[in-house]
Amino acid sequence: MSDFATLDAAFAQIRERDGRYHERGYLFVLAALEFAQHRLPARRHLSGRELAWACRDFALEQFGLLAPTVLDHWGITRTEDLGRIVFMLIDVGLLARQESDRIEDFDAVYDFAEVFRAGYRWPGVA
Repeated sequence: MSDFATLDAAFAQIRERDGRYHERGYLFVLAALEFAQHRLPARRHLSGRELAWACRDFALEQFGLLAPTVLDHWGITRTEDLGRIVFMLIDVGLLARQESDRIEDFDAVYDFAEVFRAGYRWPGVA
């Protein structure tokens, strides 16, 4: 089976199981995971907390001041939403988990309004 067929089948399962989040929200989390991995000296498993912060950093890099608006459009308004997305990606076989991973690892990692308001740095400004 090709990677495309696997991804297509996984997203078909996601659409059947849960319509809470826009498909782009799932793709965003997968991209944020890759973003985080590229910032590490070597690939490794990320904790829920680490992935939640990577999602924040990636959103700011990709969308700047519009990050909270874009995420909200996709149905992502809290770190708990990121956890639900991650565990759905695990359930459909696109991500793997360690035995110690729990969905609660994503609970209240940060407040979206606070980190997106204070967390944006204008490019080129020291």
